[in-house]
Amino acid sequence: MVNSNDSGLPPLVCATAGSVDDGKSTLLGRLLFDAKALMSDQIEHVAEVSKRRGLQRTDLALLTDGLRAEREQGITIDVAWRYFATPRRRFVLADSPGHVQYTRNMVTAASHADVAIILVDVRRGVTEQTRRHLFVARLLGVPSITVAINKMDQVSFSFEAFSRVREDVARYVDAIDVPRLPSRLTFIPVSALHGDNVVDPSMAMPWYDGPALLAHLEGQAKAGDAGQAGVRFAVQATLRPQSDSHPDFRGYAGRLSSGTLSVGDAVRVLPAGHASRVESIYWGGEPVAEACAGQSIVVCLADQLDVGRGDLFVGSGAVPPRVTTELVADVAWMNATEARVGTPYVLKAGTREVRAFIEQVETRYDVSSGRGIAHDGLGLGLNDLARIRLRTSTPIAIDSYRDVRGTGSFLLVSPVTSETVGAGMVT
Repeated sequence: MVNSNDSGLPPLVCATAGSVDDGKSTLLGRLLFDAKALMSDQIEHVAEVSKRRGLQRTDLALLTDGLRAEREQGITIDVAWRYFATPRRRFVLADSPGHVQYTRNMVTAASHADVAIILVDVRRGVTEQTRRHLFVARLLGVPSITVAINKMDQVSFSFEAFSRVREDVARYVDAIDVPRLPSRLTFIPVSALHGDNVVDPSMAMPWYDGPALLAHLEGQAKAGDAGQAGVRFAVQATLRPQSDSHPDFRGYAGRLSSGTLSVGDAVRVLPAGHASRVESIYWGGEPVAEACAGQSIVVCLADQLDVGRGDLFVGSGAVPPRVTTELVADVAWMNATEARVGTPYVLKAGTREVRAFIEQVETRYDVSSGRGIAHDGLGLGLNDLARIRLRTSTPIAIDSYRDVRGTGSFLLVSPVTSETVGAGMVT
């Protein structure tokens, strides 16, 4: 098993999705197997189970369908997180289910993704679920969408069949009416069963001159928030040890989600708007001169301010967050209980929690056409996608999702059951 690399690149998060029976689990199994990213006992176990089931060949789908219920039903029903590495790159695979009732799982996977890998059976072409997966990937602003057109061996590796599906997918993506940054769209013809263009280039499709799937992924850029956004640091806790060695220490612990923060930098504390500068930074208990996005740090300010959990430190970037009580957002409804106008929720954005309610459902998204349609006045149901208007009880500092994904998104939580009922992206 390959378990290290010397590229120094951060892990690439890949959200995978496909309609039922499009061969997604087989594709991921083939990817792990051919990339030599498996332990020998894993391979032996899958071979043994395949033989016990009377299968003629090793069922590589079993490598990713790890839950017992998935194995019994022969489908993927939850997001499964898989980790592997090649000499060039580290990867995280967020494998989401194919059924329409699990759209919320696709939302969960895509919200973390640098790349969305969407599988399409070349014989069936674009299905309703294909459209839903493409729409969710665009709605959540996944910067790169890779469409793996599978089962090419079933159509004699026909370029015409591949081209037909490619044009249908491109036509649908062009029609999606979501104001997000455009996604890079790549098409790769594959046969997951035989391994064509998964890790090794296929000799059966000389008309295709692009990279195999793995080589394509190894070359993808890690998604990042716009550099102009600057520093975003959400305070998780205030540290006051009051020890003999540090009697007056006051530090703010949290994760730097965007930008680079250095000692001496000017910052504002939102939503209050107080100004200060960074006096010191600690990472791993040791003082450092600067910190980068992704690091969990402790920040000490030069001024004694009223700062607590949920406050946001921002730098002098060109795109400041808004401090507001009114939000317009695209939302994926993730609960069987309908969303109703006027119903109170808890809105969680970063480490901040405020009361909120839906003022209006402006548009419900029609996945078939990729466009918004007028709301019919009914509540939002499980797996619905819509644009809504929210009002919060107190001001909140929040970005546009297009500018900063990390601080432009939020969750809606039921104050009664504490269940997450919706996931939103601020427009």
